[in-house]
Amino acid sequence: MRRGLCSSGSGTPSYKLLSKAVVMKPWLTLAAAIVAEVVGTSFLKASHGFTKPLPVLAVVVGYGLSFYLLSLTLQTIPVGVAYAVWSGVGLVLIATIGWLAYGQSLDLPAIIGMGLILAGVVVLNVFSMAAAH
Repeated sequence: MRRGLCSSGSGTPSYKLLSKAVVMKPWLTLAAAIVAEVVGTSFLKASHGFTKPLPVLAVVVGYGLSFYLLSLTLQTIPVGVAYAVWSGVGLVLIATIGWLAYGQSLDLPAIIGMGLILAGVVVLNVFSMAAAH
């Protein structure tokens, strides 16, 4: 096997497998940034105005890790695209956690709005040439 080639397991080199892994890494890093931001935001309510040390620690670590990982994605993904995905998906996840964990209500306009945000993220990633694929 030559240097730089990736075997697909069938004994034949696969350039596609290697290129997909390289393309997916920034998106996986962005997904991790979103999860870290959601964890940090979820602990804001539990911190009771930053008076409870453990939830405060979770907020600080969650946000710190989130911004660090987001900054790594900006080496590959355009800032507008990364931020749109990060904030849009994060908003939907936080609203869902608020509904499930804290009993916060989501009315029909809120659900429709979140659906439109997710649709916008899909359109941006699937159809827009602005997204780095």
